[in-house]
Amino acid sequence: MFKVTPNPPTLDPVPFDASLDPKKLKEAADRALNFYLNPGALKEPIPPRKPGIIFLIDPTVDDETLLVQACESLGSASDMASEIASLMDGPQRNKMLMLQQAIMLSGLVVNRVLDNHKPG
Repeated sequence: MFKVTPNPPTLDPVPFDASLDPKKLKEAADRALNFYLNPGALKEPIPPRKPGIIFLIDPTVDDETLLVQACESLGSASDMASEIASLMDGPQRNKMLMLQQAIMLSGLVVNRVLDNHKPG
């Protein structure tokens, strides 16, 4: 009779190392599991996140200057979105025009806050 599946390969049995102490193996396994699965067991606390200072705005800058800068940035972003939309067709153009409109409305909000801002 023909056998469809081949016989499994013959492997040498895994040698038993008598020097491995089952108690030490259990301790090592417990240490590894506690390290990876028990975050409360950390010896040292995780240091608090320190914000980066690459794009730090000078805290001494007054509100009016910040509002003017935001207004100018939103105006530039609106112009760029409008220019990119003019190069597109179809649904992508519509999405870009909606983005341009959202930027423009945000600029109007900043302008209103700037108009209502009382220096000093």
